[in-house]
Amino acid sequence: MTNSTLTELRIVPLVVPETLEGPDARPFVELAELDNLVCRHEAGHDYFDHLPSEVLPSWQDQTDSTRLGYLAYSGRRLVGAVTITIPTEEGGRTLDFDAFVHPGHWGEGIGDALLDTVERVAAERGRSVAHTWTLHRGDSTGEKLMAPTGFGGIPATDPQTELFLRRGYTFEQTERNSVFDLRGSFEKADRLLAEAREKAGADYRVVTWNLPTPAEYAEGYAYVISRMATDVPSGAMVFDEETWDAARIARRDERLLKGGQTISVAAVQHVPSGRIVAYNELVIGPDHSGPTHQYGTLVLEEHRGHRLGMLVKGENLRRWRDLVPESPRVSTFNAEENRPMLDINEALGFVPASYAGAWKKVMDA
Repeated sequence: MTNSTLTELRIVPLVVPETLEGPDARPFVELAELDNLVCRHEAGHDYFDHLPSEVLPSWQDQTDSTRLGYLAYSGRRLVGAVTITIPTEEGGRTLDFDAFVHPGHWGEGIGDALLDTVERVAAERGRSVAHTWTLHRGDSTGEKLMAPTGFGGIPATDPQTELFLRRGYTFEQTERNSVFDLRGSFEKADRLLAEAREKAGADYRVVTWNLPTPAEYAEGYAYVISRMATDVPSGAMVFDEETWDAARIARRDERLLKGGQTISVAAVQHVPSGRIVAYNELVIGPDHSGPTHQYGTLVLEEHRGHRLGMLVKGENLRRWRDLVPESPRVSTFNAEENRPMLDINEALGFVPASYAGAWKKVMDA
């Protein structure tokens, strides 16, 4: 990093446009393009590509979280950016961010400038914990930085690894990105699904829907989503508990649908209580020939041991193949220490594609 490099770098706040056709939309479009470019470079595949139209609604409706963006320019060229998400729950102390440095501009002080911006925002907003995730190729070789959980590691010499270590962030957890081939045989998946149905028995039944969420399931769906903050392995990451209700589900549904996304939900209802106790979400953007993304999957802790994870995954994969037959694959993330869910994925035929590192920094606020 040199003084001359820093004086050439200009960081400006992102202005969220009302539409993508307006004269002020170009920075937002450039941000999406940079995000795609960086993810392809770091992960080694295009499974995380997205269109600006898919994400614009989540920037426009900030009822449930505050989203901020900052763009780093060298002259007129966008060379970096950071997006920051701040939960709105009262008493929250965390923020999440994603920092993007153009692959051709590492070593020019951009990463440090973006992290300076994040830490300034954290101080201004009274946030003492910052989280971020880095992507890494599945075929990386060489020295590994091992996770303190004891499961998995990431390349020790990747530029983003070196940046976060130097800036005082702690590496907390490895996540595996796995993919399922939707074009292959479903014979094994169908057999495992049948076994899961038998194991679950009469006390559990599967319900499915496309967004928008039916009113009769909204509150139960909201509750099981809220448990993601407490019921999944997260190492030493610190997540604020989130408040979810039917109104928040409706807002989320609207954002996703406005982005042109198709979403299938498979959930398990506990028949004696009527509660939703497990769910799986599959999502795809307007281009149905692209990869499908699995969003949330969870079985409530008190209902584990009944093969409900296999049940919701298997049911939704089977449903998805009929609903969106053009999509070639499903992409999902799981913590490397989440062996029960990885066992399900591996049995179904998911294979590793890339990895992510979870990072945390605790600051004075």
